[in-house]
Amino acid sequence: QVQVVESGGGLVQPGGSLRLSCAVSGMFSETIAMAWYRQAPGKQRELVARIIAGSTINYADSVKGQFTITKDNAKNSVYLQMYSLKPEDTAVYYCNYSVFWGQGTQVTVSS
Repeated sequence: QVQVVESGGGLVQPGGSLRLSCAVSGMFSETIAMAWYRQAPGKQRELVARIIAGSTINYADSVKGQFTITKDNAKNSVYLQMYSLKPEDTAVYYCNYSVFWGQGTQVTVSS
């Protein structure tokens, strides 16, 4: 059984940084894309960043230059480093691996 577990969310002031982590347990393939999505209150879930086979990376236009996605295949993990956070980045952030989703981690940007 595959499990996806996120961590690292929290409350941060505008302009601050956070690093989210996501670990996959169970069957894991390096060739399967891993991604971060987010869902703000009253909005649809949206793709934030995706990394495919450790080399191809896609970012939402809204986070380009602000967020960085990285992957550690040895740890079956993906990370999202977020800089210069804004109140509009407030959302529940979800990790996705194939058809599997984590439970989400809350990121709140507020003074």
